Amino acid sequence: MKRAIILVLDGLRRDSVTAEAMPNLHALSRRGAWFAAHRSVFPSVTRCCSTAFSTGCHPARNGIQGNTVALAESGRLVLRDVGEPDFLDHKQAATGTKVEVPTTADRVAAHGGFAIYSNGSPGSCRVHDPNGIAHVRNRVSGWGGADPGALGTTVDAAGDAALIRRYVAEAVNGPFAVTVAWCCEPDHRQHEVPLGSPEALAMLRQADERVAEVAAAVETRRAAGEDILFLVASDHGHDSVEAVVDVNAVLEEAGIRRGPDDDGLLTVANGNTSLLYALPDRSADAARALDLLRQKDWAGTVMDAGGLRAHGQAGRHNLFGAVALRSRDEPNEYGVRGLCVMAKPDFGKPDRLGNGMHGALGVGEQGPTLLAIGGGFAAGVVTAPSSLVDIAPTVLAHLGLPADGMDGRPLQAVGAAAGLAA
Repeated sequence: MKRAIILVLDGLRRDSVTAEAMPNLHALSRRGAWFAAHRSVFPSVTRCCSTAFSTGCHPARNGIQGNTVALAESGRLVLRDVGEPDFLDHKQAATGTKVEVPTTADRVAAHGGFAIYSNGSPGSCRVHDPNGIAHVRNRVSGWGGADPGALGTTVDAAGDAALIRRYVAEAVNGPFAVTVAWCCEPDHRQHEVPLGSPEALAMLRQADERVAEVAAAVETRRAAGEDILFLVASDHGHDSVEAVVDVNAVLEEAGIRRGPDDDGLLTVANGNTSLLYALPDRSADAARALDLLRQKDWAGTVMDAGGLRAHGQAGRHNLFGAVALRSRDEPNEYGVRGLCVMAKPDFGKPDRLGNGMHGALGVGEQGPTLLAIGGGFAAGVVTAPSSLVDIAPTVLAHLGLPADGMDGRPLQAVGAAAGLAA
């Protein structure tokens, strides 16, 4: 039986995988294909990444533009958190669609089925199965199977440990062709402490224990005769926040936004990126906003419609631009490279000054992890570029299923000719 078993360690930077910090994953990386030029999508935030991961398509095609977005509802822009369990219902009401292309769960439903066990937000879990046809277990919700209850796990290392115990027992040792375990660490802890600090390193070691547990279960299933593609992945990395900017306030001070309650033009914080939305009658103000942002030294890359297309986004659903805030390839106090500017978050969430954050184009946040073992992958370092959108077609290729309509391509073809080094 061919299967794909995928472990996601949310927020794990590729260069965090060292023999000292993560000995289990580091040892495993010598047994499979280690993707040394793997990248996230834009913005590099979990709910956006989850949808790219599940569909093999960039946000321009799958329709999930960020962690937080603005939807046009009753003639005004309404801020919506994609992590909420009912977000896709709001999106369908506003745009006519939930996720706008098929997911892996849709594609394998008649070919062995799909299961995901997630310790992330219910919204980031739901984008893997928007049509409710798979086996889903989230920390606060669940559906499919005989006992579709929530996991009830906590958002921390203990919660991830409980998640993996259930995942191994019920999914890895279950009948599903594709299974995903999505841990909340080390992402959650890295938002709370400086990257490279003793607290952050302790969390890496705990996340590494989850790798060992799933890897052992995979070997047991292989010994029973299953042909398993085992992927260890992350959705993005982190950089260190050196400044926080309130982008909406900047536009208000310039008179482009008509005060804090302006629901015709607003910027939506996504970590180190702000997505820019405007209703059609505010096109002149939208152009002024882009011109103003291009003058700011904290605005690293300001994107109009063309810039959005170049970064896998699209000027749809009132999105007219984005600003990936400045990043610098300089070390923090613990020697971890990558300093960033963060957009002041919405919904009263805390800023992360001095700690880890992601969402834009910086060295760490665009340096996620991908390791492939089995499924025909040779051991070595793959230096050819790869992306989150390549994961779904790679899984389908292992199962012998087509990946038509996806932006990504199967990574089985990326071998010696494409940059595999021993």
